[in-house]
Amino acid sequence: MLVREIYNHLDEKQIWGRRGQAVIRKFRCTTGRRQGRIVAKIAQCFAAPNVKARITMKRTRARVGARMMRKRRKTMRTNPASKRVQALNKASRASSSKTSIGLGSFAPKKPKKTRRV
Repeated sequence: MLVREIYNHLDEKQIWGRRGQAVIRKFRCTTGRRQGRIVAKIAQCFAAPNVKARITMKRTRARVGARMMRKRRKTMRTNPASKRVQALNKASRASSSKTSIGLGSFAPKKPKKTRRV
């Protein structure tokens, strides 16, 4: 089996993410232990869990979770790179939703409302 065959079999979705002020390509895991999570490399979807890091993060979130969420909300509102990422992901989601079901420009149009006099 070739690597190309494995890669084509994997159905990870490509999305845009942020690293500092830079907009970079990332992937959303559709299978594996990290299903639904955004990762930098596809191999991370199937990587073994780091138990120590998981426990440390659980403690940190319990301690400063609310502060982390407030900072995240502010970043998403004000950081220009975050705005670009949101726009890019929104555009790719809108275009892929029509083409994924095969409708494209042949989506049914709504009937026009007529006024009765």
